[in-house]
Amino acid sequence: MLMAVAMAGFSLNDAVTKFLTAQMNFGQVMLVRGVIAGVLVFGLAYYQQALRPVSILFRLPVALRVFGEIGGTVTFLASITYLPLANTSAIFQSLPLAITLGAAVIFGEPVGWRRWLAILAGFIGVLIVVRPGVEGFNQFALLALISVGFCTIRDLATSRIPKEIPSLFVTLLTTCVVAVVGGAIMVPLGGWTRPSNGALGLLLLAAVLVLIGYQCVIMALRAGDISAVAPFRYTQLLWAMLLGYLIFGDAPDAAMILGASVIVASGLYAFHRERIRNREQLVSAKASALPTEGL
Repeated sequence: MLMAVAMAGFSLNDAVTKFLTAQMNFGQVMLVRGVIAGVLVFGLAYYQQALRPVSILFRLPVALRVFGEIGGTVTFLASITYLPLANTSAIFQSLPLAITLGAAVIFGEPVGWRRWLAILAGFIGVLIVVRPGVEGFNQFALLALISVGFCTIRDLATSRIPKEIPSLFVTLLTTCVVAVVGGAIMVPLGGWTRPSNGALGLLLLAAVLVLIGYQCVIMALRAGDISAVAPFRYTQLLWAMLLGYLIFGDAPDAAMILGASVIVASGLYAFHRERIRNREQLVSAKASALPTEGL
């Protein structure tokens, strides 16, 4: 449920952000949205006594999470500025498969041949959406794919953050650093544009949505098994298709729907195999714990 709520919040935020990029560059959106969200998170963290020394930022898992969030945010916002929401979201649905791949390579988590095939099929689905070398190819689709790589680093690092560090403080650090980066890249992207009152209201809404998304994702990844939580990211695709059509009039084409279907089916199958593996391990552990009678 936490991951599903996070995906709804992120999808609504993406729609608001894409709408605002017609009035200002995405660096300014990152800055203003981050400042507003940072103030809100700081107040909540102070109220819940979740503030900790800033030096926590330099702990490796936290630093890697923030690094992944920065790279993922910049490349993702650049992609949705020039791509339909549904296309970017479809590419992003390969994230659970990328996380499974990363967990196997980096953490040595066991992955059977069926899940390896699912991962391969999922990335074939990504190629169908991206369509490299054909007329429908858009180079900004590659930015969405790069964003997947950054977010894989972010989520794997999040699962290794020590339990004693409050999730809310991790959210605060992430929000503040992303806002600073947004201010830094705002200048080369065109500088400051005075926002209208309506735009400020939308930025406030985006900040609240990002806050909800950040907090729910961190709590979900820290409280649950990655392989069990990650598949619920697929709900974001439904939101992206609906919002993209209602707000921007973007109707998904056949290649996008086919590629997205392959990605989602691959991810769900990988999730299914992971559940079977976990159940078998649990049964084996219980069996080994039973007392044996002497002859």
